[in-house]
Amino acid sequence: MDLVIKVYKLTKNFPDTEKFGLISQMNRSAVSVPSNIAEGAGRNNPKEFYQFLGIAKGSLADLETQLEISKRLEFQNNSDFSELFELTDHVGRMISKLQIAIKDSGYNNVTEPLELYNQIEK
Repeated sequence: MDLVIKVYKLTKNFPDTEKFGLISQMNRSAVSVPSNIAEGAGRNNPKEFYQFLGIAKGSLADLETQLEISKRLEFQNNSDFSELFELTDHVGRMISKLQIAIKDSGYNNVTEPLELYNQIEK
């Protein structure tokens, strides 16, 4: 969720001309990451959870691309982008660890996705 908040705060200062462009795209991509994780976890089916984690990674890749475009257009200073790139990297690694844990379980007995997520975050 931290990623979503930071993206919204960042895009709040983008030029008004980007309201229906990068601002909208970045905000939607950011929201899509935890939304897909939550939806997959809510399915209570390890294979579906794994699939939704892949969709979340795709949204994260979209966001990273949009951040790079915004950085090159100099919409904010580089330190703002550096922090977000570090955060997207961290979130991406967490999602990958979740996928590995699900795969290692043989797609079985992943009945508490939130518990699994909390173990990996530590």
